[in-house]
Amino acid sequence: MVRLPGRTGTRSTRPRGQRLEQTPGPARRARERAQRNRAADGRSTGVWAALRGHTVAGQVFVLQVVIVLLLVLAAVAALVLQVQHDSTQEARNRSLAVAETFANAPGTRAALAAPDPTAILQPRAEAARTAAQVDFIVVMNTDGIRYTHPMSSRIGQKFVGTIEPAVRGGTVVEEIHGTIGELVQAVVPVKAPDGTVVGLVSAGITTQSVGGLAERQLPVVLGAAAAGLALATAGTALVSRRLRRQTHGLGPGEMTRMYEHHDAVLHSVREGVIIVGDDGELLLANDEAHRLLDLPPDAEKRRVPDLGLAPDIADLLASGRVATDEVHLVGDRLLAINQRPTDLEGGPSGSVATLRDSTELRALSGRAEVARERLSLLYDAGVGVGTTLDVTRTAEELAQVAVGRFADFVTVDLYDAVLRGEEPDPGDALRRTAYGGIRDDAPLYPVGRQIRFVASSPQADSLRTRRPVLEPRLEAAPGWLAQDPERTGQVVQYGIHSLITVPVRAGSVVLGLVNFWRSEKAEPFDTEELALAEELVARAAVSIDNARRYTREHGMAVTLQRSLLPRSLPEQSALDIAYRYLPAQAGVGGDWFDVLPLSGARVALVVGDVVGHGLHAAATMGRLRTAVHNFSALDLPPDELLVLLDELVGRIDQDETEDGAGAPVIGATCLYAIYDPVSRRCAMARAGHPPPAVIRPGGEVVFADVPAGPPLGLGGLPFETAELELAEGSRLVLYTDGLVEDRERDIDTGLEELRDALATAGESPEETCRTVLDTRQPFRPGDDIALLVARTRALGENRVAEWDVPADPAAVADVRAAVGRRLAAWGLEDLTFTTELILSELVTNAIRYGSTPILVRVMRERALICEVFDSSSTSPHLRYATTTDEGGRGLFLVAQLAERWGTRYTPTGKVIWAEQPLP
Repeated sequence: MVRLPGRTGTRSTRPRGQRLEQTPGPARRARERAQRNRAADGRSTGVWAALRGHTVAGQVFVLQVVIVLLLVLAAVAALVLQVQHDSTQEARNRSLAVAETFANAPGTRAALAAPDPTAILQPRAEAARTAAQVDFIVVMNTDGIRYTHPMSSRIGQKFVGTIEPAVRGGTVVEEIHGTIGELVQAVVPVKAPDGTVVGLVSAGITTQSVGGLAERQLPVVLGAAAAGLALATAGTALVSRRLRRQTHGLGPGEMTRMYEHHDAVLHSVREGVIIVGDDGELLLANDEAHRLLDLPPDAEKRRVPDLGLAPDIADLLASGRVATDEVHLVGDRLLAINQRPTDLEGGPSGSVATLRDSTELRALSGRAEVARERLSLLYDAGVGVGTTLDVTRTAEELAQVAVGRFADFVTVDLYDAVLRGEEPDPGDALRRTAYGGIRDDAPLYPVGRQIRFVASSPQADSLRTRRPVLEPRLEAAPGWLAQDPERTGQVVQYGIHSLITVPVRAGSVVLGLVNFWRSEKAEPFDTEELALAEELVARAAVSIDNARRYTREHGMAVTLQRSLLPRSLPEQSALDIAYRYLPAQAGVGGDWFDVLPLSGARVALVVGDVVGHGLHAAATMGRLRTAVHNFSALDLPPDELLVLLDELVGRIDQDETEDGAGAPVIGATCLYAIYDPVSRRCAMARAGHPPPAVIRPGGEVVFADVPAGPPLGLGGLPFETAELELAEGSRLVLYTDGLVEDRERDIDTGLEELRDALATAGESPEETCRTVLDTRQPFRPGDDIALLVARTRALGENRVAEWDVPADPAAVADVRAAVGRRLAAWGLEDLTFTTELILSELVTNAIRYGSTPILVRVMRERALICEVFDSSSTSPHLRYATTTDEGGRGLFLVAQLAERWGTRYTPTGKVIWAEQPLP
């Protein structure tokens, strides 16, 4: 049992937890009741309590009775004095009652807050004054400025009288000599619901108005009252001062009830309360403090260090220092302690501390923190896993997210088919795809290792049942130990003791396993963590399956693209060529390039780009590349070839738009160039493609001034061919826009960067390609990049022979003889007969059907090339003569003797050519 200092008797026996009457502001209300009791001392309860005389209030009452008796005895002969006294008392009571009634009347407090209180309160005050038969009712603010008065001229002036106690919440009843004579006035506060004083009300009445007998017996009353008043005032002042000092204006009943309330609350709360004096003596400890600290029954009045408390608790309570929610371990409890000094506002020196048992709260907070961390893990997995469409990278991201936050080591094992983008066969082996751990020396299977799990292992069980499996104690799991006795023994010896294995499921397909290993925490995985692991893997499985499907689609597209791109460059002697092709990061695209040998030792270079990615772009690229192959066989100039290609793209767009099965080709570009090693001239035309770069033998880099035609497919717009003469050893650089343009830079910046890279490149085409791409590393392009570098060669005069032929059939013999001599000089005597026969037929046809000038040219390149030029645009055609025909067998013989033959047109005529392989 705990007793407050200075209290006699035992603490209230009210049962703990019983609700007390909820009386707001008990001290204030008690003081008000005490004042009302003193004003109405005729109440039987107060009189009876006072008559007992055992309390301070009783003593005061006895003293007042004595004084009154003395006054009565002194005024026996003067009845008027008694009447005057009664009149004054009646005036006090009436003025106080009227003031309190008006202050508490409905609407008074609201009127004080109105913009014009006088307009509202003046009529009411006058009506109340008349009804209550008082001389005035004055309403004022807390500064004493009147809002009402019987004389309107005095509204707004300062109130005459004492208002300070009323401003502080008390009541003032005083007798003053006013302009209307001797009067009694009472001043009471008008309070807001929170107890704040918002205004004052004063009511007054003259003693003359109360009773006329007082005036008639005034001399006698004044004399007797003077003597009695002097004695009563002295005694009352003495006792009242003592009473106010000791009881703060409270009566015995109020003090008793207040103490009982405070005592009940003190011992009913679920917080320990301890009050310690400035000398370290325990002054008070409630029941909860006794329970939490296990204090002895006689703890009060003993010093804190002598109570057997833990040193940290004892030091804190004895020090009196300020503490806020300091957590201390007491036995098996976690106590949150708050401590403050008690002398902050003039109170007694010492300190008060509250103790709260936070053990359960801390446990709940811990569980909430665990739940929050798990939700955070799942959120991070949703954000951080699957950032790319790469199966291996997705598995690595899953391991990175879980390591340290959920498991100490994480391994991801997937079927090889999944890595290839295919659906796995459940009977296949798995491959360790990703590993993550707090350390790198764990004796687990390394990445890349192919694994077959034995039937007794938890991994095999998980694959079979498609459910996660928890193995809490690996050292006691014979099925897992049988997987690889030597390695599993090393794993257990390393400290890994618990395992969760979860299948990676995508619908009905199992893609692999994720293994979570624990070593640092002594506790094994539990069922809640098993559910978390299943949810974590389920979220990652979606990303892994998406990456697998993308890998499959990407592989199909890449296979298609590779099948459509040239696998090797054709043999030719006009150019030294190197190339690079970089697929886009997002997938395959529509960029392509080609090297096409043409007649007369010429070579065509082509680079094109179909904007977009995916199978449609790759398929369209293949169609365009095939078309370029076919069109180049016609030996057309670059601008005419682009016209045909433009018409083809337009037809493709029209067919696919009508069919609705595909998207139109938007943004297809192409650059077509033909290089002639004999003349060292290069004819180029481009359709919406970036201009080619030329590196001259001295290292100067220029971009060829080739007119920029519209992209393919627009139709109706012309293309122009530009011709350049390239010195031997020049490098022609063709590329697609992925090399010089992306989202972070425009094409002008890219061209300048390309110029700088080409200026520092080596002389060979291979070095040029390597230098250009090295400037873009590390780099994963957002668009395909095709780069083609060709270094020019020239076919020297020692390998070319030309003859002008007159339009005379007899000149054919001279041509045969000259050609025979040239072939002998080249060491090609074995080809003399067939070459003379071919030239005889071609020259004869030119003389017979063509027009002058006629030119014969023979070139020794990878093949022996014979060309006959004439100015006619009539193209010969092969026909099969009958047995009775006298002619028509010339071209047939040429086709039989030559490996290839054909016709191409020039600005001034045509060329008929034939090629024979060299022996």
